[in-house]
Amino acid sequence: MVDRLEVAILIGLQASGKTTFCRRILADNHVVVSKDAFPNARHRQRRQMRMVNEALAARRSVVVDNTNPSPREWQPLIGAARAHGALTVGYWFPPDLPAVLVRNSTRENRARVPDVGLYDTLKRLQCPRQTDGFDRLYEVRFDGRGGFQVEPMED
Repeated sequence: MVDRLEVAILIGLQASGKTTFCRRILADNHVVVSKDAFPNARHRQRRQMRMVNEALAARRSVVVDNTNPSPREWQPLIGAARAHGALTVGYWFPPDLPAVLVRNSTRENRARVPDVGLYDTLKRLQCPRQTDGFDRLYEVRFDGRGGFQVEPMED
């Protein structure tokens, strides 16, 4: 159970394990918001921010399960967290392009991201820092046993 209201921001390439981590670790205590849930919607960013703000106004913690590759994506989420007195927690999934390409190739239909999309995200992907406005940052890696290793990050 989360002791304090928070906005958890997942940061990493497609097929890096973010959604699996979200389902296993955060979804029980957080409202899950993902642009993947509304792929054909217009104004996806506006819709995402509305959902984040509604959850926070209802005093429910939120996890944003998107690639969130740069401060451009983090800053509105951090701003919403601050406006509602919530902590901002970043979960960084360091890029492992060979592994991501393999996992992505096993995905089916719309879940598979064209390789060009992975490379585009990789170009924009930045490692988050506390100076970006995060209250806490964690690095997440597969543990080799079907789970995750989560370690605090330091600037």
